[in-house]
Amino acid sequence: MMRSLFSAVSGLRTHQTRMDVIGNNVANVNTPGFKSSRVTFQEVFSQTLRGAGSPSGTDAGSRGGTNPMQVGLGVTVGSIDINHTSGNLQPTSRMTDVAIEGKGYFVVLESGQRAYTRVGAFGTDGDGVLVDPEGRKVLGWVVDPTTGELPAQRPENLLQPIQIALGSNMGAKATTNVGWYRNLNSEAPVGTTQQVPITVYDSQGGTHTLTIQFEKTAANEWSWEVVSGHPDAVGDGGTITFDTQGRFQSVDTNTIAFGPAGVDNITLTLDFSKVTQVAGPSTIDTDVIDGHPTGTLESFTFDSRGIITGFYSNGQTRILGQLAIASFPNPAGLQALGKNLYVESNNSGTADIGEAGTAGRGTIAPSSLEMSNVDLSEEFTQMIITQRGFQANSRIITVSDELLQELVNLKR
Repeated sequence: MMRSLFSAVSGLRTHQTRMDVIGNNVANVNTPGFKSSRVTFQEVFSQTLRGAGSPSGTDAGSRGGTNPMQVGLGVTVGSIDINHTSGNLQPTSRMTDVAIEGKGYFVVLESGQRAYTRVGAFGTDGDGVLVDPEGRKVLGWVVDPTTGELPAQRPENLLQPIQIALGSNMGAKATTNVGWYRNLNSEAPVGTTQQVPITVYDSQGGTHTLTIQFEKTAANEWSWEVVSGHPDAVGDGGTITFDTQGRFQSVDTNTIAFGPAGVDNITLTLDFSKVTQVAGPSTIDTDVIDGHPTGTLESFTFDSRGIITGFYSNGQTRILGQLAIASFPNPAGLQALGKNLYVESNNSGTADIGEAGTAGRGTIAPSSLEMSNVDLSEEFTQMIITQRGFQANSRIITVSDELLQELVNLKR
């Protein structure tokens, strides 16, 4: 009689635990990056009233075997599992918001230790460091200050907080290369000229305009010369030759050097490899001119690999860093810390940190947040089932109490 009471009590307790988990899921239906949980039950070890009996033989007069007789002692919680499937993405208008499409976790610093999260609701602090809403620094790789490039590899030991200092300066860069493209008219008579102005930058970001004149000197041959702009540069020039099909063949001199006052000397290398000489108008022009004035960082964006690109007021772009993404052999084994954070456990496996979109890691969706993966229809269904289970167990207690009352009444 008492076994049924204790079994029913265990049923009430486990169904209450299940309702607690369902309540937590529903409460977090609008929590970004939240992962729902589920409860599974398992029976408590049974009390054996009689063990199994072996058959005594196969002849007609022998006895067959008997099965064990056992009474279950109730139910207990078998597991509480976190569902780590991805939630839907919600577009936002914030350039610091990012989401992961697929597997993986962002890496942040929590009390000096690494923690992992699916929530990319990031921002920048007073030092321009990328942080989460609680001020935890987001880890990734930053560019080398000398080369301006990310590490060739993405080793875990180079992870560090990413700084995105809006308003920071980009120094001026002197022009060193001038690329040319389009056409010089092959049908133009000898002596025909074409002038093209170019603007270049010095080491302080100042501009200098030079005029380059092209003159046809023979069949399949044109000369180029600086005709105005700076006294030191005027007269610099060379000869460009083309093959019989109008393709660039060679140039004997392709440099211009001059020294503006108060700045470093400027040496320009001219690239004519994209220039053609075929019948048609002379449309030769500059293709790419490097160098730029000073500028300030105005905005930035993330790409699908988590690379952060800054946009400057001088029209230049520069890579600032790259987000790190961690994956685990068993994400369900991660231990939740609350506030959408997880840490490694004995059963999660070791974090494998690398670039987004590699080794099974998901890609980055900029200006988006991952929504909760709670399915309300599933939760409400489980809520009804749990409620019925709780009611049934409470009914067992009521009936057992009535039976005990009848037993007490026997002595009256």
